[in-house]
Amino acid sequence: MKIIPLADRVVIKTVEAEETTKSGIILTGSAKEKPQVAEVIAVGPGGVVDGKEVTMTVKVGDKVLTSKYSGTDVKVDGEECTIVRQGDILAIVEE
Repeated sequence: MKIIPLADRVVIKTVEAEETTKSGIILTGSAKEKPQVAEVIAVGPGGVVDGKEVTMTVKVGDKVLTSKYSGTDVKVDGEECTIVRQGDILAIVEE
């Protein structure tokens, strides 16, 4: 199944959180925070949203930072994804 987002929506997949801290402490499932870094897997066309013209600035493959509790979680072909508005994306991460 393929998800094609509408308007200013973006489908992202979270990047796996580190299992250990820099000092070598192994984290349990409950100690890990929801990762805020995600990879963009689909982008809507933009257009007029709420009476304002929206130009999409993210593209498929970008790594982005999102608001901690933003978006709607969905499961596609057994994989967890999140659909967010472009406005919920805080920054593009460059490595």
